[in-house]
Amino acid sequence: MQIDNKKKLIILIILIIGIIIAFIIYTISTNTYNEISLDSLVSDNENIAENINNEINKQSENQLVNEIDETEEIIVHIAGEVKKEGIVYLKQGSRIIDAIKEAGGETKEADLSQINLAYELQDGQKVYIPNKNEKITEYITVSSGNNVIVEENKNSESTEGKENKVNINTANQSELDSLPGIGPSIAQRIIEYREENGNFQKIEDLQNVKGIGDAKFSDIKDNVTV
Repeated sequence: MQIDNKKKLIILIILIIGIIIAFIIYTISTNTYNEISLDSLVSDNENIAENINNEINKQSENQLVNEIDETEEIIVHIAGEVKKEGIVYLKQGSRIIDAIKEAGGETKEADLSQINLAYELQDGQKVYIPNKNEKITEYITVSSGNNVIVEENKNSESTEGKENKVNINTANQSELDSLPGIGPSIAQRIIEYREENGNFQKIEDLQNVKGIGDAKFSDIKDNVTV
């Protein structure tokens, strides 16, 4: 068992007192005690004890700070080409590589060359790991409480009905992937359709994208806008 700081201090003080007593006895036996200042010995003893106590307090404070830092954690959602998609709990200051490890590592299809593995994560972020058959421009997102990305568009007017909807004409792959039933593949098809045919004129045009039928469109129509 480790001895706590108070016990260490008591033991040290006892040792110091024992040394002083032994020194006094020695000086008496050699007839030099009268040349020793008792006040000086007491003062030195007090200084030594104070220095020891200050050092112990300093070490205790540093240990407490370290323990507090270690308990701080962030919660991150990791998806895509990892072995265990979902929520991971990480220490503050963790990087994307730490999130991947916590999720069981990347799959064989993962393309880590598109990801900055040293990126420092923040609480509440979502990380998407792409596969080798897709190209993405953004892999860090922050979703709303309804798991729908809020798209900021400074060039368009903000309206109450569109506030929490994904704009299918401006959304990136990760934002489209956040829609119910829309995975990375269909999200990429939406972007490709948009690039080939221009902006969607109405949300119903999403049904022209391969893989989005009546049922899937019904699931997402309340979460999208143009």
